[in-house]
Amino acid sequence: MIAYAGGEWDESKYKRIIPDDDNCLPITEEPFFEDDIVTQFESFVKAVFGEDSLEDNLRYVAENLGISGNGTAREKIRQYFLKEFFKDHCKIYQKRPIYWMFDTGKKNGFKALCYVHRWNVNTVGDVRIDYMHKLQRLYRNEIIRLQEKIENGEEIAKSQKRLEKITNQLKETEDYDAKIGMVVAARTEIDLDDGVKVNYEKVQLGSDDKKYQILATI
Repeated sequence: MIAYAGGEWDESKYKRIIPDDDNCLPITEEPFFEDDIVTQFESFVKAVFGEDSLEDNLRYVAENLGISGNGTAREKIRQYFLKEFFKDHCKIYQKRPIYWMFDTGKKNGFKALCYVHRWNVNTVGDVRIDYMHKLQRLYRNEIIRLQEKIENGEEIAKSQKRLEKITNQLKETEDYDAKIGMVVAARTEIDLDDGVKVNYEKVQLGSDDKKYQILATI
C-alpha cells in the first residue's frame, strides 16, 4: 500500500513510523550515515514488531534474503540493499519503480534511494551535496588514516587491501560527480502524470548514450 502518492507533503500525519525527512536513503558498504537504509529498516522493524524481538526478526529477515557467506544479520541486510533490492523492486513494479536509485557504479562507491512521489527539482542537488560529497570527505579521511597505519607498520596487508578498495570507491564517486553535476544544473522538473518511464529518462537528460545517466538501469 502506498501511504503517500503526491500532493502537499505533511509529515505531521505520520506518528508511528516517521518518513525520512529529506527523502534520501543512502546505501553504502559500511554504516557511514546515521540515517542510511539499514538504520531506517531497523527502525521500521522495531516500530512494527517491538524492540524485544528486534534481533530475532533481523536474523529471520537476513536468513531469508538469500545472501550467502558469513556476517551479521545487519551486514547481510546491507548487502541485500546494495546488490539485490533495486532489481527486486523493478521486478515487482514491472520496471516502473517508485523508488529511484542513484548509483555510481560497480565499486559501490555510493548508492541512494529516493521516493518518486517526493521528488522535486532540488532532489538531485541535495543528494549530491548532503550525501555524496559528505561521503567523499569520509573516504578521503579514511585514506589518510590507512596510509598512516601502513607507514607505522600496523596491519599492513589488511590496511593496504582496504586502502585500495576505498581509493577505488572515491575515484568512482568523483567520476560520477561530473555526470550528476550536469543533471543538477538542468534542474529538471518531473510530472507524475507522465508516468515513471518518461520521467526517469527526463531526469537522465534523455541521453541515449547514457553519458549523463545517474540513476540505476531499470
